[in-house]
Amino acid sequence: MNFKAVVSAIIPFFQAENCRFALAGAFALHAYGLSRATGDIDFLLDSACREKVVRFLEDLGYETIYKSEGYSNHVHSISSMGRVDFIYVDGETAKSLFSEMGPSLKIDQWSIPVPSAEHLIALKVFAMKSDPSRTFQEMADIQFLINLPDTDRNRVKQYFEQYGLLERYNEILDKNIE
Repeated sequence: MNFKAVVSAIIPFFQAENCRFALAGAFALHAYGLSRATGDIDFLLDSACREKVVRFLEDLGYETIYKSEGYSNHVHSISSMGRVDFIYVDGETAKSLFSEMGPSLKIDQWSIPVPSAEHLIALKVFAMKSDPSRTFQEMADIQFLINLPDTDRNRVKQYFEQYGLLERYNEILDKNIE
């Protein structure tokens, strides 16, 4: 996948349509200093832009392989355009997430916003709750993010409590002690 080409095709659309957006997934982690292999690019996007972005991607030749209120996944038949996934947020979640950005990640000429470490952790806790098979990778990512100097551990604990996964939070704290 040519990440620069994909970003250069999509970011101008977000800007022209006044869509609030941020990176998620492996690229967001990279902005914090954790690099891992990935074959796609993930974005958080204001849900008000959902239908516009789906139509835009389909006009670019992407096939929509899944679409719901909260997510959509798109794959292009040309391998360099790869797969693009979206997480749609609205209401108080969007207001909070888009007002508390972390670092930006520079890809080509684009400086792309990244959510706060706490918001990335919240996404990962939700992912574990929704799909327990993701727990191993999500816990490793959370372990990294929670150890960043400015991460608010009390807020992180609240996310684990909210999703009924407080024992996982305690596992991470136990690993930090060892």
